Amino acid sequence: MSTREAATPLLPGDPPGGRRAIAVWSIGVSVYFVAVIFRTSLGVAGLDAADRFDVNASALSTFSILQLLVYAGMQIPVGLLVDRLGTKRVLTMGVVLFTLGQLGFAFSTSYGSALASRALLGCGDALTFISVLRLGTRWFPARRGPLVAQLAGLVGMAGNLVSTLVLARLLHGLGWTTAFAGSALCGVLVLVLLLLFLRDHPEGFAPEPASHRGAAFVRRQIAASWREPGTRLGLWVHFTTQFPAMFFLLLWGLPFLVEAQGMSRGGAGTLLTLVVLSNMAVGLVYGQVIARHQNARMPIALGTVASSALLWAAVLAWPGAHAPLWLLIVLCAALGACGPASMIGFDFSRPANPPERQGTASGIVNMGGFVASMTTLFLVGVLLDLTGDNYRVAFCALFFLQALGLSQILRLRGRAARREDERLVASRVETVHVPV
Repeated sequence: MSTREAATPLLPGDPPGGRRAIAVWSIGVSVYFVAVIFRTSLGVAGLDAADRFDVNASALSTFSILQLLVYAGMQIPVGLLVDRLGTKRVLTMGVVLFTLGQLGFAFSTSYGSALASRALLGCGDALTFISVLRLGTRWFPARRGPLVAQLAGLVGMAGNLVSTLVLARLLHGLGWTTAFAGSALCGVLVLVLLLLFLRDHPEGFAPEPASHRGAAFVRRQIAASWREPGTRLGLWVHFTTQFPAMFFLLLWGLPFLVEAQGMSRGGAGTLLTLVVLSNMAVGLVYGQVIARHQNARMPIALGTVASSALLWAAVLAWPGAHAPLWLLIVLCAALGACGPASMIGFDFSRPANPPERQGTASGIVNMGGFVASMTTLFLVGVLLDLTGDNYRVAFCALFFLQALGLSQILRLRGRAARREDERLVASRVETVHVPV
């Protein structure tokens, strides 16, 4: 067994975890849960949005592209904000913004106002996940980091499940305005819980206050995080693993299954639900495996990339008008592994950065998958318009991005592994020499 596979002891300064940690962390995760419901709500309303605002495929994809553009562009600033202001303040801003965005989307009657609402929603959404990751590192010991991060991702996918099952039914049963405005009430509920009960850290575990402020400090934080090979490797792992499922769930899955594969909306919704359920199941497995065997991170990430690429190729290259149902089921089950695999990116950046840079480093990593998803959404929309809704040609855009991400992962993995081993040896030496 290598040093990285050995069980990690409770390090000096590690928070103890426990029931109170779980309770406080659950409040933060509930905010992320609601943010994901709002983020993915367009995925079940894509065809309705096209009719409501009378737009083509490119314009429809702009909703999700703008939302993700705002999200990705804010990740480094959000990381810096979390490091400086703490989790509670940043999450509070996030809830207010994404709730207003969802409410505005409910009452939008024009394409421009709907775009503005999705941008506001993306802004609030951007403030949530990095804050939740930071909350986990403040309340749980480091050895629990991979499992806690995967559980956060699992709860987020439960939010996706609510969009797929509940919001879709409300949309078709109650109508656009009632469904989206009603869902906005969830944001009000989590805001109340957040303000009353959430705490940034346990008593006695307050982080050291940052000794510097201003632009120079910000540049140093970003530069120091970026210099670490583990941060850059984490970004490219997140980039390469997340988007093959993300672009499918956010917007193009339902149109692809209905228009290109001839399925009913109900059948397509069932397959989207399968992606979410698979994600939740795989997330539990990945979190447990990686918490016990750190060396499993890279094989899991590369295996997920390979399986998603092969299955997408099989579906798109299948002779005849439609791929068989069994193949679509296998594809959707495999896409469920993409979200948990993207969380492995944070498992590379976390040990590469000290506590005072965790928010910044996590922001850098979290940009990866959302930049890739945004790019794919754009390329698919443009190619659909250029090819007369030829989904086979349009969806081939994902292979280019997978090849780009894979080349960067292979380039950085050796340097990141050596650097992580050096840090682990150094931390164990420090632990042995800590005075009693």
